[in-house]
Amino acid sequence: MAGGWAKDGAVGEQIEASINDELARLRSLKKPVGDSLTHCAECDEPIPEARRIAIAGVKLCIECQSERDGRQVMRGGINRRGSKDSQLK
Repeated sequence: MAGGWAKDGAVGEQIEASINDELARLRSLKKPVGDSLTHCAECDEPIPEARRIAIAGVKLCIECQSERDGRQVMRGGINRRGSKDSQLK
């Protein structure tokens, strides 16, 4: 049962649309391809051979990649609700 001007099932549709948007964003991320570097592009330390074989096109050593993965990336969200309460959060 929907309330106000929303039709029945509107909340489910909004949730599904948000999930589909995020999946599309994740699928569009570039994955490394090509030859792997023998030394890290940031710190110039040798990259272990097992890592180069496991991940095609690797450019960073484990330490530099871990540091980069730990950084928070700010992304703007989409307010699908449009209600006053959702805009105040």
